[in-house]
Amino acid sequence: MANKSNYRIHFIQHVPFEGLGYIGTWIDENNFTLSTTKMYEDYEFPDLSEFDLLIIMGGPMGTYEEDKYPWLKEEKAFVKEAINADKTVVGICLGSQIIANTLGAKVYPNKEKEIGWLPVTFSDTRAQALFTSKDKSPIVFQWHGDTFDLPVNAKLLASSEACKNQAFLYRDNVLALQFHFEVTEKSYAEMLDNGLDELTGGKYIQTENYIRSNTHYIPECNRMIKSVMDKLIENI
Repeated sequence: MANKSNYRIHFIQHVPFEGLGYIGTWIDENNFTLSTTKMYEDYEFPDLSEFDLLIIMGGPMGTYEEDKYPWLKEEKAFVKEAINADKTVVGICLGSQIIANTLGAKVYPNKEKEIGWLPVTFSDTRAQALFTSKDKSPIVFQWHGDTFDLPVNAKLLASSEACKNQAFLYRDNVLALQFHFEVTEKSYAEMLDNGLDELTGGKYIQTENYIRSNTHYIPECNRMIKSVMDKLIENI
């Protein structure tokens, strides 16, 4: 990786219990500069000149709930400006849906919710190589009820049985992930503790006990998010 000693990262957080997870460790290990916009507090967005990489995290709201969360319009406008300015952008869960919507794709409730340790299947060997995944269908942490159509000119990277569009890459510097490679023992537990009411039973909704008992998938998820983040800041 090239010298990125002055690399600047800005991240948007929608709820207190969905932070950067392992991405925070990756940032610290590389001594990158980090700034934050917290949408649940008094917030403001930085000037586009103030960051190199934008990370948009998850949250329980839907991109179409602008009446309930009026700040969504402002956030989408900011994300669109960042993409148009050719910034590197990464969106996870709600963040991926905001990116898709910003690129003109429809976001809507999926037929099934996915919650727990579930597989995604990479669309081809190049997609698998992007994440340096040992398996074509690795187990990842899922927590989403919405999905999106694939934006025009975006490359589909991964799908699951319940959700066709799980990840995409746009222009080699905009990455959208429905799933959570970034979870740590602490961050997944915070999501679970704050979302127990969603474990209502369903084909792709696992039990609290099963989710808490299968955290052995975390190290491989973290290795894959590290790999793709390293590649993204080198523009793949």
